[in-house]
Amino acid sequence: MTTPATWKKADDYFISKLHSADPDMSYILKANEEAGLPEIDVAPNQGKQLYLLAKLKGAKKILEIGTLGGYSSIWLARALPEDGKLVTLEYEEKHARIAKENMKKAGLDDKIEIIVGAALDTLDTLQDRAPFDFIFIDADKVNYPGYFEWAVKLSKPGTVIFGDNVVRGGKVIDENSGDENVSGVRTLMDFLSEEPRIEATVIQTVGSKGYDGFILGIVK
Repeated sequence: MTTPATWKKADDYFISKLHSADPDMSYILKANEEAGLPEIDVAPNQGKQLYLLAKLKGAKKILEIGTLGGYSSIWLARALPEDGKLVTLEYEEKHARIAKENMKKAGLDDKIEIIVGAALDTLDTLQDRAPFDFIFIDADKVNYPGYFEWAVKLSKPGTVIFGDNVVRGGKVIDENSGDENVSGVRTLMDFLSEEPRIEATVIQTVGSKGYDGFILGIVK
């Protein structure tokens, strides 16, 4: 029988084998913690997964919805070519300020632009900068249906859309859940099941962040 402790130990083992020492990322996680940001960054192996997916796609233009302290932003920006650009949307001014400092520390502030405000408002301002090659969504789950709808609008055939935290510890199967985050994900699934412009699947995961999962889609 496995336990969350086992999941974390397995993550730690693979990270020790496949990740080199990364002072910048260690600094960023510590800075986020000291600033009192929620400890909801992706795990290091999840960050590298995003990096590898963006490299595999050959992405030059990346959109991220949900910046927090910039940890995942930096992973994604590392995958960009010299002339690449990442636009990341963040609701909280404090988070954006800390993220900007972290991006500067990582030497990537010239490749990343932070837009502060409610994403469902600021997404409308990006239409003249679309289409994006890769879109990462990791923000409030209540608004996931709207974020994904905008992601499809700001895409082109072949755009990769990745959304985190959609399994909710298995609670997503509860159709009577009073949790707005669960309801948001379930509404998203209804939307995607009827959306002909994207092919998608969900993968459940366990690890240092517990039991959850992500959605991966490609625009047709």
